[in-house]
Amino acid sequence: MSISLANIICITPLECFFFFCPVTNGNFETPPSGGFASDGLSAGAAAIPGWKTNGTVELVESGQKQGGMILIVPEGTHAARLGNDAEISQELTVEKGSIYSVTFSAARTCAQLESLNVSVPPSASQTIDLQTLYSVQGWDPYAWAFEALDDKVTLAFRNPGMEDDPTCGPIIDDIAIKKLFTPDQPKDNAVINGDLEEGPWMFRNTSLGVLLPTNLDEDTSSLPGWNVESNRAVRYIDIYHFSVPQGKRAIELLSGKEGIISQMVETKPEKDYTLSFALGHAGDKCKQPLAVMAHAGDQAENIHYTPNSNSTFQTASVNFTAKAERTRIAFYSVYYNTRSDDMSSLCGPVVDDVRVWFSRAGRNANTGFLLPAALGWWVLLLIFA
Repeated sequence: MSISLANIICITPLECFFFFCPVTNGNFETPPSGGFASDGLSAGAAAIPGWKTNGTVELVESGQKQGGMILIVPEGTHAARLGNDAEISQELTVEKGSIYSVTFSAARTCAQLESLNVSVPPSASQTIDLQTLYSVQGWDPYAWAFEALDDKVTLAFRNPGMEDDPTCGPIIDDIAIKKLFTPDQPKDNAVINGDLEEGPWMFRNTSLGVLLPTNLDEDTSSLPGWNVESNRAVRYIDIYHFSVPQGKRAIELLSGKEGIISQMVETKPEKDYTLSFALGHAGDKCKQPLAVMAHAGDQAENIHYTPNSNSTFQTASVNFTAKAERTRIAFYSVYYNTRSDDMSSLCGPVVDDVRVWFSRAGRNANTGFLLPAALGWWVLLLIFA
């Protein structure tokens, strides 16, 4: 497929070469053939360049008024609004069998709950509730993953709602796609992608991170190796806008028990292991106390964030004995934390650098040291007796 770099959303040609992001006009800034209307445009079959539409789809402009409301455009000047049961779609050329993550920004236009369905028919689909819980900006970036079952797929966004007010409906913007790679499992760590460096596309100019909604399939996850078990999202953050314990990426846990990340790791039954991780503060004015509930098999520990003055993070660990060939590890925030500057945006503790290792070597090393030392003392006693 021929791709115009001018129409690829805010990504340099080099980054597109490495990450494969062929979403044409993903920021909706390419004008229709007749130009942008000052009060929005009701889209016909080919009104939005690069996209097919079905139903009432409008191009809206930042600052545009609707009744007593001002419409929110996540980035740039324009975005697309989907009316009742309306859909936009685009055909993409992909690599069959690979996993891709779609990053997009979405906002509500009315007070009631609105949802957005993102799909790659006929095999992958998820409906995401758009909640104004995670920031006061009125919009949030989200990520959703799919497996490409063919070398050409159709990416679709649909408003599944049937609102009484036809002017309601979700606004979407900033759509990009990234091919994911599952990192190799380290020899000394049973956790896949424990450093959380492999994940969805993140725009450098977006300071909100990326929300990862519920996903129970670790094989098709925007965060390779990991599940998001609960009915609320967790936030994928970067070093450019947040404090990250190590590397460039980490996870911020939100919403208490409603925001859980987990992974099944390979273990040997009846063997002792240690789960360790970095626990930190995102630097986003999140009110303390911060604490994580860390699960490893049948063990669970409540660990509070108490760093020393020279560090913004600490290392914590949980010891456990494996009961099976696969053991579940999981993390969630103990508290429902909000930011101190707006008193409403959800935030929480940061988890990074997750490791699970077989701890027999450590105990054997200690035992191996003590036994020769004890024998040495007996030899000395016999010599000088």
